[in-house]
Amino acid sequence: MPQKARIKITSTDIAKINQVCDYISGISEKTGVDMRGPIPLPTKKLKVTTRKGPDGGGTSTWERYEMRVHKRLIDLGIDERALRLVMRVPIPEGLNIEIEMID
Repeated sequence: MPQKARIKITSTDIAKINQVCDYISGISEKTGVDMRGPIPLPTKKLKVTTRKGPDGGGTSTWERYEMRVHKRLIDLGIDERALRLVMRVPIPEGLNIEIEMID
């Protein structure tokens, strides 16, 4: 059974995630390794609700802020050449990548 790399990509910007996923799928096509994904994982929504008025007087109006953390999972059947290319993927600012070797 060939060794696989599990790549977890997380970011608040979905465009950056799609860009890196396309780059990795291009590597898999070039090297001929099999690829599963990108599998979308549940999006985490971090919500903060604050009062607009600074002192509590006046009308009670609220502001709602939301930050979404998007996640993708890619399983890549890996050989040495493909792994070297994946390690050289340009990672944009604000994007987190974890690469884990699995059997």
